Amino acid sequence: MCRLFGLSAAPHRIQARFWLLEAPDSLVAQSHRNPDGTGLGYFRSDGAPVVEKEPVAAYADRAFAREARHVASTTFITHVRHASTGGLTERNTHPFAMEGRIMAHNGAIGDLPALEAELGEGIRLVQGDTDSERMFALIATRIDEHDGNVGAGIAAAARWIAEHLTVYALNLIVITPAELWALRYPQTHELYVLEREAGGTHGARPLHATSATLRVHAEPLARHPSVVVASEPLDEHPGWRLLEPGELVHVGGDLRVASTIALPDPPARPMQVSYLHGPPAA
Repeated sequence: MCRLFGLSAAPHRIQARFWLLEAPDSLVAQSHRNPDGTGLGYFRSDGAPVVEKEPVAAYADRAFAREARHVASTTFITHVRHASTGGLTERNTHPFAMEGRIMAHNGAIGDLPALEAELGEGIRLVQGDTDSERMFALIATRIDEHDGNVGAGIAAAARWIAEHLTVYALNLIVITPAELWALRYPQTHELYVLEREAGGTHGARPLHATSATLRVHAEPLARHPSVVVASEPLDEHPGWRLLEPGELVHVGGDLRVASTIALPDPPARPMQVSYLHGPPAA
């Protein structure tokens, strides 16, 4: 399956270092099992979104891994892709930037013609072939319909998908320059959140998160609190919490975390997904 990572250090803009190539337990190691693309999303100081991504495994593209190591932002997303729809091209690789926001998705949905019909004029926002980007376009249109309320737009789009399309999973992270949203739906894949105090449990440590998926180091988080969302716990911190199925988490510009069960019911039409390169990694 795809892997997600999101980080907010709001309101502080911080330097973070992502190991995508050198660490034995980095995104590179995971990309041997999720070989269809690797991406990093963040924001420049002027608020412009930046997406750096390649449609091949990180271990096969040293140049991309070198470019992605050092970044500065208030919010971040990384993603390793195991494709379910859409060819292995840059435009189909996560994350996606749309209307000043960045999103990455772990899962799959079906009945894309029905989704495109629901999008209407919103299809203009879509550049590639994936279900994920079409879902992001639906989120964008629902945000507009809810007067710019991102959380309401995510919930409305996800509910429509759950009621009308076949659904395997809708796990996603959306970021703006100051805020982060994360949705786990349904229970297919795990998604965890950590509200990390400055310095972690030891009181003076930078963020140094590592797993089979990635390694990220953020020295400023020895002094500043943060919120992390990931497909699996990334360190020994006891505060990692598994999101409930249907739970939508919002991390505000002051790091306040709000949570609601936005989708209390299971999908009307559960889907068994067939990945392009065999079954998803455990």
